[in-house]
Amino acid sequence: MADRSAHPRTRLDDNFASPLRFSLMATLGEGIELDFATLREILQCADSPLSKSISHLHAAGYVTVRKASLGSRQRTWVRSTGEGREAFAGHLQALREIVALGGGASL
Repeated sequence: MADRSAHPRTRLDDNFASPLRFSLMATLGEGIELDFATLREILQCADSPLSKSISHLHAAGYVTVRKASLGSRQRTWVRSTGEGREAFAGHLQALREIVALGGGASL
């Protein structure tokens, strides 16, 4: 656990340093499971960067990946884990604290 007297940037999670990974976690709210094509449409990105982002967050334990056949097509479904939601909430809190230290508007 990070020292609470340390600057909030020390609590930022590098797993969310990529704008696409950050956006992916923001899209996967609690209890939401989305398929790859829907995520690609929402996040407005190409297959390869999305696949790499999902793989990264999966390796960190922040999302689960489920593969299933729908008709003749294989589909990939993604859902955030409790650990991932907790890490993302902590990351957002650290961002809020950084803004507050600068006298910025509350997020």
